[in-house]
Amino acid sequence: MARPEQVLLLEPPHELKFRGPFSDVVTTNLKLANPTDRNVCFKVKTTAPRRYCVRPNSGIIDAGTSINVSVMLQPFDYDPNEKSKHKFMVQSMLAPPDMTDMEGVWKEAKPEELMDSKLRCVFEMPAENEKTHDMESNKMMSSSLLKSESSVLPPKSMSSTLDDGEVKKIMEECKRLQMEAQRLREENKQIREDDGLRMRKSNVMSSQHSSVGMKREEGLSARMMALIVLFFVVGLIVGKLVL
Repeated sequence: MARPEQVLLLEPPHELKFRGPFSDVVTTNLKLANPTDRNVCFKVKTTAPRRYCVRPNSGIIDAGTSINVSVMLQPFDYDPNEKSKHKFMVQSMLAPPDMTDMEGVWKEAKPEELMDSKLRCVFEMPAENEKTHDMESNKMMSSSLLKSESSVLPPKSMSSTLDDGEVKKIMEECKRLQMEAQRLREENKQIREDDGLRMRKSNVMSSQHSSVGMKREEGLSARMMALIVLFFVVGLIVGKLVL
């Protein structure tokens, strides 16, 4: 039994053209339109899945709507003598009314329910004269843009010189900053002197306290020695009297 005719409208219908240079990713778009009054499931397949990235590569197109599929060709070394054998296939089927699992629907689909359209890939490199033309047009656009910007800019912005009023303001600001810096240096110097004076005073006071303490300790030790000697002498005298 022959498969039913594709209900989706493809744009482009037969070829996917990729225009170089191919040193970077090249993207082309594929439009899928659903003119029917039923939702349609679709899948996009390719014979070279490692060379392309397709977004989205499957889904549902509501009745009377369309979607754009981006087909991204990965960078490669282009050989003009090598013809592309890559192909794409858009597979579709009418969505069941009570569909909940799209993967399950695809697995259970019968061959006579599936529709497909095939597209071949075409690689194109811009001709040398087109490259030159593009480069010249880009240069002309850049130069015209620069001219338009320079014509819009006021004369003052085109010169790096300053008038006398601006120079005077800058000089006054420099003087003010120098005076502020000098004031801060003097304050810092005064703070350091005050800190040094306080440290010297604290050192003198601590030394005085230590000398006084040492004298007190020496006095106490001398008194203790005198008492010990006195007790020893008294003990000797008492001992002689007893004997």
